[in-house]
Amino acid sequence: MYNEDRKTKTSTFRKWFKRKNKRAGANHWNEISDESEDEVYDNLDDVFVRSTEIDPCISTNELRIFVGTWNVAGRSPVGSLAVDLDEWLNLKDAADMYVLGFQEIVPLRTRNVIGAEDPTEATNWNMLIGKTLNDKYGCPWLTPMIKPISSDNYHYMKVSDTGRRSSFSGYSGIQMREKLGTQHDLYGGSKYKLMASKKMVGVFISVWMKKELLRKYCISNVKVCSVACGIMGYLGNKGSVSVSMSIEGTSFCFIAAHLASGEKKGDEGRRNHQVSEIFRRTTFLRSPKDDDNPHPLTILGHDRIFWFGDLNYRLYLEDSLARYLIKQNDWKALQEFDQLRKELEDGGVFQGWREGNIKFAPTYKYSSSNCNRYSGGLPSRTGEKQRTPAWCDRILWYGKGVKQLSYFRSESKFSDHRPVSALFSIPVEIMKPTNSKVVLMEKILPTITPPGEIEPSNSNEESKSSTLLSLIAKDKEASPTNAKL
Repeated sequence: MYNEDRKTKTSTFRKWFKRKNKRAGANHWNEISDESEDEVYDNLDDVFVRSTEIDPCISTNELRIFVGTWNVAGRSPVGSLAVDLDEWLNLKDAADMYVLGFQEIVPLRTRNVIGAEDPTEATNWNMLIGKTLNDKYGCPWLTPMIKPISSDNYHYMKVSDTGRRSSFSGYSGIQMREKLGTQHDLYGGSKYKLMASKKMVGVFISVWMKKELLRKYCISNVKVCSVACGIMGYLGNKGSVSVSMSIEGTSFCFIAAHLASGEKKGDEGRRNHQVSEIFRRTTFLRSPKDDDNPHPLTILGHDRIFWFGDLNYRLYLEDSLARYLIKQNDWKALQEFDQLRKELEDGGVFQGWREGNIKFAPTYKYSSSNCNRYSGGLPSRTGEKQRTPAWCDRILWYGKGVKQLSYFRSESKFSDHRPVSALFSIPVEIMKPTNSKVVLMEKILPTITPPGEIEPSNSNEESKSSTLLSLIAKDKEASPTNAKL
């Protein structure tokens, strides 16, 4: 008798649940139709679990990332440069992240190229960048940075349960601690935090993020890598420094590069080769301190990639005609002779990558005696290098969903290059926990207890309301179509 009653209830429940599920628009429950009614009842608990173990809900948030590149011609940052930096970073339209690449932060002399790395200039640039970003918001930096930023890995520690902050995605809050313990939050009132920096001779990258995003998002696997491909193919006068990191479910890679110079025919081939070497030799190795989530090991393994720097591609155009088109502000005509654009179109390098439309004057090379004038030209001045102006400083990207909001150059006269910047809007995948729906399902469906274990109730009405059949009946009555089971 019990078995028959059990089958009847199971059949009723099955039909009810299928109708509910159909009304909700979900179809994956059709899989139970091939099972016997006994199997359905015996595995009822499994059904409840499987109903919640669908793929994690994925939503997206937009992240605004500022990417900039600047060849500073071996000059050290000075106090008056703060005004130029403010204009370059465009702080009137503040971004969530600032990713800045520099070239020649030290003069490319033999001593600097083959000698030991000196972190002094990198520290000075980080100090100036941090001051510019944070003073803008009334958060002055009062404590000097005594210890340099390490050039090794950065990693994150999850906050303990007692100190955990809830984030948008349900992940715990995080805080950053550098491997050697030398990097810490020196400026408690600051708005932006230094996430990573890396220097190789004169090539330097510095990545900053709003501190509020560290509480909102799960940031993991922050790693750095350098590739030297200059003199003899292995010295650091040319090459790249890169940062890899994951923000929630999206991996990012930022590559700041300085490629081979020269405007002779064939020099573009050397630049193409160095790009290939950087792709081949850039690796972000795993370490015992990494979390359980695997991170990309190579550049192209990332979801969103940004390559920027003094890429040194020139114009296939004689000097006088190039200068004429510049005076006419005819950027479209000038781009027809741009080496990098030609290589992109022909697939010689950066296949599948994109660059925004250039609507500004070439950024190189300006005269040191008169920074409003390009070097060389006719008549040439004594001791001045003859260089055809070119867009040497570029920003490229690779990956789906990247939207470039702006692409511009700044007018700082600090060096013979003009700084270049781009602002991007980028979707970031937010992964919600898989167990978030289990509680909801338990609230919707009561626990079914075998008849022998049901405790007597003082109220028949209360007992009735706690049974599955009463729930089904209520649902049937509430149904707008009053469909039959």
